[in-house]
Amino acid sequence: MTAPSSADPPWIEIQATVTSCRFQFARMNTFALGFQTGEKFRIAFDYYAHGRLYSDEFQSAVAIAQNERIPTSYNPLHPEQNSRTSGPNAAPTRSPLIAIGIVGSIVLSLVWLAMMRGCS
Repeated sequence: MTAPSSADPPWIEIQATVTSCRFQFARMNTFALGFQTGEKFRIAFDYYAHGRLYSDEFQSAVAIAQNERIPTSYNPLHPEQNSRTSGPNAAPTRSPLIAIGIVGSIVLSLVWLAMMRGCS
């Protein structure tokens, strides 16, 4: 994503159309640890910018019906960037628990290797 500068034009406000809304179950894996975040729904949406159709998705705490219109805006210099997923107020699509799981896995692996080396 490009960093905004004072010379960048303002983002253009539009209405996007919800194409699907899926409930996300808590995943039982090493990284998510089976915890459900507050954002339980995966919302896919389409919008037109400069005569071209763009699609994206984001996570939401509430369900949004298919074909419902939702306000969003896009970067006129990079129309694939929208306020729902890559704007300054966009929420992250990945849970911080994934990062914690990865770091924890690495630390545990290093501890295990240190213990095994001490046994010989």
